[in-house]
Amino acid sequence: MKLRVISDNTDTLTGMRLAGVEGAVVHERDEFERELSNAASDETVGIILVTELLARRFPEQVKEVKLSRRALPLLIEIPDRHGTTRPADFITEYIREAIGVRIK
Repeated sequence: MKLRVISDNTDTLTGMRLAGVEGAVVHERDEFERELSNAASDETVGIILVTELLARRFPEQVKEVKLSRRALPLLIEIPDRHGTTRPADFITEYIREAIGVRIK
């Protein structure tokens, strides 16, 4: 299985290419939809990496892929070269929302 990255900047894509991950830089909705559709329909792609900025700008498309009935590909939001915009305890909050258990 391959990884594919969809980024909003060339620095993130360049870093991923150094690790052997192919992808594209996009800025507009139609570009994002096209790249996401291509990656999601490619049976050799197991994980799609999307920068957090793009995931925030186009949440409908991200949600559609995440909620599809297929097991693969997984869609994972990654920070870009500027770091994450999520709060420090986002994983703890995610678990609390998902299963209703508070972790200290």
